[in-house]
Amino acid sequence: MSELLKVQRLDVHYGGIQAVRDVSFTLHEGEQATLIGANGAGKSSTVRAITGLESFSGNIEFNGKAVGKHGPDALLRDGLVMVPEGRGIFSRMTVLENLQMGAWLRRDTVTVKREMNAIFERFPRLGERQHQLAGLLSGGEQQLLALNRALLSQPRLLILDEPSMGLAPKMVENIFAVIAGLRERGVALLLIEQNARLALEVTDSAWVMDSGSIVHHGQSKAMLDDDQIAQIYLGEMPV
Repeated sequence: MSELLKVQRLDVHYGGIQAVRDVSFTLHEGEQATLIGANGAGKSSTVRAITGLESFSGNIEFNGKAVGKHGPDALLRDGLVMVPEGRGIFSRMTVLENLQMGAWLRRDTVTVKREMNAIFERFPRLGERQHQLAGLLSGGEQQLLALNRALLSQPRLLILDEPSMGLAPKMVENIFAVIAGLRERGVALLLIEQNARLALEVTDSAWVMDSGSIVHHGQSKAMLDDDQIAQIYLGEMPV
């Protein structure tokens, strides 16, 4: 697999506070990966730098292009899409208009219409409320909307920041069913998720962050079987 995202010696500062320190990793085409770690470990700051939303030092390349030289709009056109923590929907626009925003760069209108119909068929609640304001949806429905809007933009890399936060178990199940389907689509994934076990179960590889630095990297399955990782990051006591 060819390299899609390359991060080298990334530093992020907020005033005199260093949030990310000397972070390096590579993500390949179609790879499913996760960043795990405690709150404040630097995960969100890392992905904000990757998407051009945060100033940084170091080097970040997406599809061979330097991120620092391209704004978020150019990165979106190249296929780098993020669903931020808090979902980032347009609350004063309808559900349908939000989905249309996801497909605004596409010209294959017939295919877009078919994909939207498939979304409404899979998630009837979104279909029933497609002409209502998105801000009136429940938190879980808003997350489903944000995720499907992102997929309509045909990403090469999808970054998800805390997609299950504050959601009921059934809605988390729905969200992760969509995430699990990214592999079949060939979409690369970089997932930040408070439920580290869930994140490791749906990804190929993982980086563990602590105090702004990457302290461990490996295959997700191996981390699930690692007692030390389980105790520290999965909240499980050794038996």
